[in-house]
Amino acid sequence: MSVDLRSLAAGVPDDVIERLRGARRVLAVSHENPDADTVGSTLAICRLVEALGGTATPVCTDPVPALYAFLAGVDRFRTDPDPAASYDLLVISDCGSLDRIGAVRDRHPRLFAELPRVAIDHHASNDQADDGDWIDPAAAATCEMTALLAVRLGLPLDLDRGALATALMAGIVMDTATFSHPNATPRTLVVSAALVEAGAPLSDISRRLYRTKPDPQLRLFGRVLERLETDLDGRLVWSTLRDGDLVATDARPEHSEGIIDLLAQADAAEVAILFKEAGTATRVSVRTRPAGVDATVLTGKFGGGGHARAAGATVGLPLDEAIPAVLAEARRLLAGVAA
Repeated sequence: MSVDLRSLAAGVPDDVIERLRGARRVLAVSHENPDADTVGSTLAICRLVEALGGTATPVCTDPVPALYAFLAGVDRFRTDPDPAASYDLLVISDCGSLDRIGAVRDRHPRLFAELPRVAIDHHASNDQADDGDWIDPAAAATCEMTALLAVRLGLPLDLDRGALATALMAGIVMDTATFSHPNATPRTLVVSAALVEAGAPLSDISRRLYRTKPDPQLRLFGRVLERLETDLDGRLVWSTLRDGDLVATDARPEHSEGIIDLLAQADAAEVAILFKEAGTATRVSVRTRPAGVDATVLTGKFGGGGHARAAGATVGLPLDEAIPAVLAEARRLLAGVAA
């Protein structure tokens, strides 16, 4: 069997193809606090550029979590661009807004402002409008889009003995929770089938991302779940993660990945919220159920965004002040949805 993605790849914008084909030295950038989708897509962009005869530097303002060490090439990531490189194209993967690039953008404002760019993203809240921006909210993951980009460029998905396919599948597995979220579409499944055929070890990726957790992470989950609170007969569920929890459990910040999805499993929950202490600010992760509250509307009230069922925001208030403000908006939105 051979999965043919050429008809799906025809939707990749011509401007994106032209900019990538014409680039010789690419700065490939992921978002801050990286996850598998931004890491996988950024690594894939580097492989595609190099297969076309160029060179690329993967950059993330934060260190890539050890969880993704199984992805070939992840050790190439830098926290700043190579000062000796003369970049001619900026490629941004999985950033719902340019602010999501993080502090590396602030450290190199001229470089980020002046380079021609390609932005590849699937967040519904993304309103970027540059000619090189490809925003597709119908995609389950940016890696789904990047797989189609590879096909449109005429490059094989089994590039580098399956390393390309593995990186792309990791992003899809992460953003669909192994195809359990409603964002997994027939196109997502077809693209994923092509990646498996190209050598992506789906079962192993799923195990690493969703069924393997170090003891400190499990202890961290326990502390947060113990604080679980509910309102509106269980329709609203929330909990908190404080900086002290990381110290008490010997956990790292990236170990909080997945807690919000556990909260969202509450039987009656229509809106699940995780509040994370972030100094004088508070990071908010939201999950909602189909036909209910739009998570981007809730987080958008506080300058955030994402997808209708999964979104986030950084609220410029300390934790104890952010919680009542966000909960009030959640209650208001739930009041407009039939119980």
